[in-house]
Amino acid sequence: MVENRFGVLARVAGLFSGRGFNIDSLNVAETHDKSVSQITLVTHGDAQIINQIYQHLNRLIDVIEVTDISTGTHVERELLLLKICTDDAQKRAEILQVAEVFRARVIDTKPASLVLEITGDQGKLEAAIEIFNTYGILELARTGKIAMPRGNTK
Repeated sequence: MVENRFGVLARVAGLFSGRGFNIDSLNVAETHDKSVSQITLVTHGDAQIINQIYQHLNRLIDVIEVTDISTGTHVERELLLLKICTDDAQKRAEILQVAEVFRARVIDTKPASLVLEITGDQGKLEAAIEIFNTYGILELARTGKIAMPRGNTK
């Protein structure tokens, strides 16, 4: 959790790049309190590296709280938007059947394409990309992970 101020994200990203740490996924959004933003950041490293990242983040001025949710039970999701070529009726029907398997929603349709919205974990999205690639993916947009601890924690 960070103060919702100009430059905070740049400082967090700068901390990672300045120390040679990699960010695998990054998502930032306001919380229900507009003065606070939540950064969901995915990185990797051994216990020493993760501890070092944790300590460095806690020293940043606008950081309110750092929590490693990977150590407890949590839920996580990503969002995938896929624009798929649908140049004939039979192909469109097949794509819509496959979309049902992935619980995808059609959010835009044109005569030669569909845009699907799929949410799920990384494995589900990777599988969807692999399958829909056989039909012709025209464009793809993907969020990073968002996550939340399970239970009655804040």
